[in-house]
Amino acid sequence: MTDATPRVFQTSGKVWLKDFEFGLTGLKVRKTGALVPYSPSVIAQVTAWFRYFFAAQRIEPMQPRFKIFFAPERARPWYLIWAVSRAAGAKLAKEAADADVVMHFEDATYSPNDPPAKLKPGVKLVNFGCRDVSKTNVARACKAAFGNELAVDPLQYSGLAVEKSEINAAHDGRIVQCPTTPVPGRVYQRVVDNRMPSDLNLVEDLRTSTVGGKPVVVFIKRREVTKRFLNTNVDVQLRTPEEMFTAEELEQISAFTREIGLEWGGVDVLRDRTDGKLYIVDANKTDMGPPIGLNLPDKIVATRRLSKAFREFVRGAGN
Repeated sequence: MTDATPRVFQTSGKVWLKDFEFGLTGLKVRKTGALVPYSPSVIAQVTAWFRYFFAAQRIEPMQPRFKIFFAPERARPWYLIWAVSRAAGAKLAKEAADADVVMHFEDATYSPNDPPAKLKPGVKLVNFGCRDVSKTNVARACKAAFGNELAVDPLQYSGLAVEKSEINAAHDGRIVQCPTTPVPGRVYQRVVDNRMPSDLNLVEDLRTSTVGGKPVVVFIKRREVTKRFLNTNVDVQLRTPEEMFTAEELEQISAFTREIGLEWGGVDVLRDRTDGKLYIVDANKTDMGPPIGLNLPDKIVATRRLSKAFREFVRGAGN
């Protein structure tokens, strides 16, 4: 496969391995061009992922089965929806016109895609209203849902702020002193103090997976405060949404998903330790997971909970 060859996205069989170009010192992700070195930590993460992949394959799919189609790209096995939809009873349709469920799937910040032209009557469309998961739109939706202002004007704001890319999942944030001259393509937000009360050296992200706009599971992700913008967790735990949020907060999270049209996906929720308020700083309609650092039994528990919620959302509680 060369760069000139049209890419065909599939979710089963060995074809998805062609997404990678394997070299002597690392691999290249063909779609994004990202280079991943063969380091001990990377090898450990890949090993952990394959353990989950094979364990998730052993989950008996719910019955009766239904057909799903992803557009414009097919979800790969490392995306959470792959294992969840399979456990929910979904089989991959070859054409959108044959599918009972058609999901908008493109791993991009901006994805203004319309549903396929030919669809069967009564088809369930998922996430086609979610076209913009940029940091600017996330901050707008956060204010609309929670009433909490996340965005700041770097020219007018006085104090520390987070400067980050508009692009989703860049993990390139840094803290800057304001006022400052804004950098093109960057956004500026208040610093949410999500340090743990019991250990100020650790920050805590509440990665919340939602189905039908409702929180289903929460992954508590803790990392060193010096690495707060990276995805290098020192501890990951599974919780129910009711354990982490009040009834009012659960409705606010649902209001956020409605604001951006997110019917399936994950949101990064931070609780500020100084005032207890919630802020959603990131949203992803093509989230990967469960988090690598979570133990395998809890990964399977989370997958089962999400698959039950996904099936009820796309097929109805009685199917």
